[in-house]
Amino acid sequence: MKLFSIMKHYVCLLVIFIFNCLPIKRNKIFFISYYGAQYGCNPKYITEYILSHYSNEKFDLVWAFNDVQSKGEIKGFRKVKTMSIRYFYELCTSKIIITNFRTTDLFVKRNNQYYIQTWHSSLRLKQIEKDAEASLPLDYVKMAKKDSSKCNLLLSGCNYSTQIFKRTFWFGGEIFPYGTPRNDIFFKSDKQRKENIYQKLQLSSGTKVALYAPTFRKGNQLNNYYKDYNNLIKSLEKRFGGKWSVLVKMHPHLLSKSSQLILGEKVLDVTSYDDVQELLSIADILITDYSSLMFDYALTKQPCFLYVPDLEDYINNERQLYFDVNELPFITVMSDKELQEEIAEYDPNQYQVKLTQFLNQISSYERGNASEKLLKRIERICFEDERSEFDEAV
Repeated sequence: MKLFSIMKHYVCLLVIFIFNCLPIKRNKIFFISYYGAQYGCNPKYITEYILSHYSNEKFDLVWAFNDVQSKGEIKGFRKVKTMSIRYFYELCTSKIIITNFRTTDLFVKRNNQYYIQTWHSSLRLKQIEKDAEASLPLDYVKMAKKDSSKCNLLLSGCNYSTQIFKRTFWFGGEIFPYGTPRNDIFFKSDKQRKENIYQKLQLSSGTKVALYAPTFRKGNQLNNYYKDYNNLIKSLEKRFGGKWSVLVKMHPHLLSKSSQLILGEKVLDVTSYDDVQELLSIADILITDYSSLMFDYALTKQPCFLYVPDLEDYINNERQLYFDVNELPFITVMSDKELQEEIAEYDPNQYQVKLTQFLNQISSYERGNASEKLLKRIERICFEDERSEFDEAV
């Protein structure tokens, strides 16, 4: 099996070598999110901006997916299966490559290609990359360093993130300080989009939504996740009124186990839902733990609770944190009972003051125009270079 894997790897490298001899198409943009697992995160929102603001002829868009058939309802661009012959052809002949995760050595970047790394969070609580090097696999560290050497542009959501990137990303190139495209969604009110999301989830109109979206633990253990959904719903209905449902979005690592954490009639398992930003956009409150989603959700100004009964153990055995959770603007709780108490005592005015102070502290770049700013750069890369080369030839 190992020999077969090695042979397959070298065959792929040979295919890449051949396709890298072909001309690059100047207006072609190649997208991939979480190694082909989904249509989401920053690459999706860059794509959506292009589709709504540019003619069909302006850019040639290609997305790579592990399961192309499951994405059949998505229109506006070509789709290729990851690791197929067509995948390598499109990757090797694209001018712009956009992803939200590290690339492997099966992306052999050409001199005239431009690689935009969007990353997959605007700010993070858990330490990353060089700051967490001691807890990362050696293979990943090696891959990350190579990936950074290929990168042309790295997007950042705030000045605090920019400083982290400069220190930890093994990257000395340009950092783009205009926010993260996936967070543009929080600056635009769109009733139709909300209705569409409700229909996909089969939620009744007017239902209020609590989103529970924790991160994973080592070994995919389930012991420290919240499960008392019935009392949570009672607490929310008593404090805020209306009828509530809970959406449970576990980390993709737990897709096969998420059903074990769903208890109650008004609780929906949305772990397989591709776009967590859409879920955040309809959520009336967020409950998470160590996930960077808290920082995206802060832009909505809606209440966020951190359910962290294993805080000390997590810091000691999983990952060090950039912030003391008790100094964040979010409401930290250590037990089911404490969560219900904090919901009952929630003070919106006090919460808003803390949120504003925090966003000022990190110097947020988010203004709702990250995609617009990035596309202006992409246009220059794709088309102004062409004019410069023409002028030189003349």
